[in-house]
Amino acid sequence: MSDEDRKRSLQYLMFLKKKSSGQIKGRGCADGRKQRKYTPKEDASSPTVAIESVMLTSVIDAKEGRDVATVDIPGAFMQVDQEDLVQIEKGKKVLYVQLKKALYGTLKAALLFWRKLTAKIEEWGFVINPYNWCVAKKMINGKQCTIIWHVDDLKISHVDPKVNTQVISLINDEFGQEAPLTVTRGKIHEYLGMTLDFSSPGKVRVIMKDYVQGMLDEIPDDMDGIATTPAPRHIFEVNETNPVKLDEDKS
Repeated sequence: MSDEDRKRSLQYLMFLKKKSSGQIKGRGCADGRKQRKYTPKEDASSPTVAIESVMLTSVIDAKEGRDVATVDIPGAFMQVDQEDLVQIEKGKKVLYVQLKKALYGTLKAALLFWRKLTAKIEEWGFVINPYNWCVAKKMINGKQCTIIWHVDDLKISHVDPKVNTQVISLINDEFGQEAPLTVTRGKIHEYLGMTLDFSSPGKVRVIMKDYVQGMLDEIPDDMDGIATTPAPRHIFEVNETNPVKLDEDKS
C-alpha cells in the first residue's frame, strides 16, 4: 500500500442500536468523513423520497382503499458492489482490507444501492416519477400500483393485496436471499419514524408520538428546561478577555 492509500483508508466502527420492537441490532460501518475531501457531492448524493410524496401517496392509498405493505430490505448496501477502491483499517495493529461491497458509512453506498434498486424496479415495468426519483408507478389489472422508497425502506400499495404480494415476491427474489425481508401488512405501519394508520376507511392518520418521545428520552440533560430562543447559547457569549477583531471583508 502506498502512503496515499493509507491516508485515504477509513476506520471501521461498530454500533449497537435498540429498535422500536425492543431488539438489539448490531451495525458495522465505515467512518466515511475522509471521503468528503475527494468525493464531489454530486457523485455521492442519493435521491430519497420527499415527505410530500409520502403524505400524498398515503392519502391516495386511503382514498382508494388500497392494500398497503411496507418492506425493509436487510443488509441492503452489502448487496451492491463497490465501484471505487475503498480500504478499511481496524484496530490498533492496523489490518487493511479492500471493500468489495458498499459498506454502510461510505459516501457512495446509498447512491449505489439506489441505482441497483431503481434499475430493478424499472425492469419490473414501473415508471419512475420524473419529479421524485424514489416514486414509481405501474398499471396492473387496470389499477395503479405505487412504490415509494427511502434507501431500503419501501411502501407498496395497490387495491388488490395479491398484486402487493407479487411485488414483494419480486423484491424478495432479488434482495431477500441472504436474509429475509421485514414485511408489514395490514392497516398500521411504522414507516420512516411515522405511524401510518389506515384503520378508518378513506382516511390516514400520521402519528409521531413514539418518535418524539424517543427523541426526548435521548437528549442530553443540559437541553432540559425552557429556552427563550432556538439559537445556541454560544452565540450570545462575548469574549471579554482576548477578543479578536474580525477582518472587515469577512465581517
